[in-house]
Amino acid sequence: MQYEPIKRSVGRFFTGPLFMRKILYSLLDILLLRTWHVKKALRKIAGQFPDDANVLDAGSGFGQYTWRMSRINARWRIKAIDINSEHVEDCSRFFNKSGLSDRVIFETGDLTALSDNNIYNIILSVDVMEHIEEDLRVFRNFYNSLQDNGVLLISTPSDQGGSDVHSDEEESFIDEHVRDGYSIKDITEKLSAAGFRNIETAYTYGKPGNLSWRLSMKYPIKMLNLSFLFFIILPFYYLAVFPLSVILNFFDLYKTHATGTGLLVTARK
Repeated sequence: MQYEPIKRSVGRFFTGPLFMRKILYSLLDILLLRTWHVKKALRKIAGQFPDDANVLDAGSGFGQYTWRMSRINARWRIKAIDINSEHVEDCSRFFNKSGLSDRVIFETGDLTALSDNNIYNIILSVDVMEHIEEDLRVFRNFYNSLQDNGVLLISTPSDQGGSDVHSDEEESFIDEHVRDGYSIKDITEKLSAAGFRNIETAYTYGKPGNLSWRLSMKYPIKMLNLSFLFFIILPFYYLAVFPLSVILNFFDLYKTHATGTGLLVTARK
């Protein structure tokens, strides 16, 4: 199933006036459970660094995490990199119009070729590593790019069904993934091999979160893959499922999960 064409269509719909982009970011904040977990983790580590910390959003996409990080601390200097030049151009326009161009920059770039050295206090990478075949190379680039004691924060699908794959015979729900998800052992070993220490992992998208994802993301995307005419009924669909999804997200955020379809990983240089 193609996820990227849906993302492009959504991004184009919300491109234009500043308020439209802000509406998009607010909707993603509410609907995407990973955003809830990432924001919680960012708030936890934010106080460990100076107010003028250097931050890298590695694989910035629509720029929603760059936007939230710029609001967590008004002095953070943020560089956002994405391989999709269309995303980068749209985000650059929005952040320039928002008056943030003095401390937030967007660049088109490939994380496998990242060559910044000893610059960042924090690197955030959300829903990126499952798209990159040469993941160990990227982890090493992240390590080299961090200052001493810097933190890497990763959100990625797990091998417990993170790409909606539950057996060897199944294929990923999202065609663009090069791996179905990481095991805790796999990502811990690769980060260790890259030089990281104090590696902490936690499952996200436990039973409540997985149900919320199906209701708020999987089923709507499946409908839109059938026909874009479903855009017409989506607002009514979300009116019905939104309250339940929010409740499920709260349970997922504050519950410890023995397993889950997502992984939240922090590692320190």
